[in-house]
Amino acid sequence: MEATSGVRADRWLWAVRLYKTRSLAGAACEAGHVEINGLPCKPARTVRIGDVLNVFAGEIHRTVKAVGVLENRVGAKLVAHYLEDLTPAAEYEKARAKQFTPAGIRPKGAGRPTKKERRTLGSFFGTEE
Repeated sequence: MEATSGVRADRWLWAVRLYKTRSLAGAACEAGHVEINGLPCKPARTVRIGDVLNVFAGEIHRTVKAVGVLENRVGAKLVAHYLEDLTPAAEYEKARAKQFTPAGIRPKGAGRPTKKERRTLGSFFGTEE
């Protein structure tokens, strides 16, 4: 399963579970969300051992180093054998902070709550019977 020379970028990104599908990995490469050694890459660019990839996946800018190349998708437990995560902890904290927004906070400029939203808020805070 391991190739010695390298593998396509979209295939490697999919195989190490940075993207859910290979087509999403290819689209990310085309959109400029993936860099190999500081240079933007196309889906067909070869990933070799020792390459450093900057990947924007979801809400996180991840930095990973290719430790091994592979063509087929591996289980989540085996991913650590093929990449080294160099992402700073601040990136993960920033993504975690976005997930937890306090309940009952409305975005600024959203206007008055609708009747349905008032009922939902009332049932949440226990004021609705």
